[in-house]
Amino acid sequence: MSAQQKHFEQHLSYALAAAHRTVSNSLSERLKKHGMKIEAWRVMECLDAGDRLTMGQLAEQALVNPSTLSKLVDRMVLDGLVHRKVAEGDHRQVNLLLTSLGRARMIRIRQEVDEQDQTLTSLLDADSLRQLRDVLSKLC
Repeated sequence: MSAQQKHFEQHLSYALAAAHRTVSNSLSERLKKHGMKIEAWRVMECLDAGDRLTMGQLAEQALVNPSTLSKLVDRMVLDGLVHRKVAEGDHRQVNLLLTSLGRARMIRIRQEVDEQDQTLTSLLDADSLRQLRDVLSKLC
């Protein structure tokens, strides 16, 4: 970059978007080896946590639009990664659960994500990493 950055490159929102793009592209490449997209990985992580979430709650936690989530879940069901179960307390709601295949895939995928995190955290000392996490949590 030149000494005089373009005006928009000086905005915090631009710096965050650029960092997000770099991290997402790198993670996408890692997950592509497993035939997985980032959104599907986030859904699987949410489900693996064991919480019984509504589709709306899952969409919010996995950072996916509800309409996109419905299509994604349909695909994941077809791929045998998750299955739907009618909620015990409210038969109008559906819970999603990881299948045994989904859990096995999560183990391999989680290794890729952990390696990605190690690569990123190695760029910062412990104090800087803590500060970054604190600052990012304030933005959410």
